[in-house]
Amino acid sequence: MDVEQNNTSFSTDAIAQEYGIPFIGGNRVTLLWKGDDSFRTIFDAVEKAKELICLEFYIFRNDATGNELAEILKRKALKGLKVYILYDHFGSLVTPIKFWRDLRKAGVQIRASRPFKWTDPFHYVHRDHKKLIIIDGVIAFTGGLNIANEYRGYHRVRNVKGWRDTGIFLEGPVAKTLLEIFKKSWQVWKGPAIYFDQSTEPVEGGVPVLPIFVSSAKGRRKMRKLLYYSIDQARTCIYLTTAYFTPSRRMLHVLEGAEARGVDVKLLLPGKSDVTAAHYAGRAIFAKLLKAGVEIYTYQGEILHAKTAVFDGVWSVIGSANLDFQSLRKNDEGNVGIIDADFGKQMKEVFEEDLRQSKQITIDAWSKRSLWEKVKEQFFSLFRRRL
Repeated sequence: MDVEQNNTSFSTDAIAQEYGIPFIGGNRVTLLWKGDDSFRTIFDAVEKAKELICLEFYIFRNDATGNELAEILKRKALKGLKVYILYDHFGSLVTPIKFWRDLRKAGVQIRASRPFKWTDPFHYVHRDHKKLIIIDGVIAFTGGLNIANEYRGYHRVRNVKGWRDTGIFLEGPVAKTLLEIFKKSWQVWKGPAIYFDQSTEPVEGGVPVLPIFVSSAKGRRKMRKLLYYSIDQARTCIYLTTAYFTPSRRMLHVLEGAEARGVDVKLLLPGKSDVTAAHYAGRAIFAKLLKAGVEIYTYQGEILHAKTAVFDGVWSVIGSANLDFQSLRKNDEGNVGIIDADFGKQMKEVFEEDLRQSKQITIDAWSKRSLWEKVKEQFFSLFRRRL
């Protein structure tokens, strides 16, 4: 079904033609954006798995959150379910070997993606940044959440709010497509063949979903092309949320162009970050965007880790990719696009709620920041192509 209204040029046909992959219809989608609630939904779904559980994560720690999920996976594997974990070697570097060994003893199949190689050390900058769970080929989760305490909310002390992140729970035919994507990644990293074929019926009244999963230079080019297309085609509004923002010249150009043609462009970024270099490198271009009319907000709550975009209130993208050089040029990333006015409305409402916990940066206030802040911005901007 196409969403074609007077205030938008987006449609499933046009987006699919631009990206080169068709939408998959008939899916129920549930937005997850409150830390512990998100993990409870994910863990409950894993507990209910009957045959197959596949996980692919950048970070999988052996903290309270990781251990809780690991215990569920062990129980499932011991009951005879097929359980597969693909973790990024760099992202999960501090997770001890014993943690993986105990999972293997229970029957869980495990592989590390993007491992370090002495014969090609520079290739280690490529990371598997995806966050993906598939259950029985009919349910899937993706988004920005990793398996670690800080995303859930009780790191250091109990009842502390987790990082502000966003994920999405998917039920329907798109889950089978995501399973096939996982199988390909699994085989790349020498995992044994996964024999599982489950037909998935469309959900009545479900929405069309576009998988935007990339694991190659060609795939990343297509993802960037779709991003620029979405900004260029927007007629009314563009709401972007990202944890790390080090835009290319082209991205600056298309954002400035959107403002010039009257589109309301709002950018939501962290007020504080876990990566100091990326934080300051992104701020080096604030003045240019502010002069163009782009509204910039910094989140004042816990650390903002979400990666979402909403265009004209109907075309939404949620996933793992940040608006930085590393995500758009180096990483394997996983996102989904949804074209649906009701879902877009929900995305806008979440964005607006985040804005209420944010501070807008004005051009006058920004011009008065300290010399030391400017020095840090210019210094770290020298390394933006490494962030």
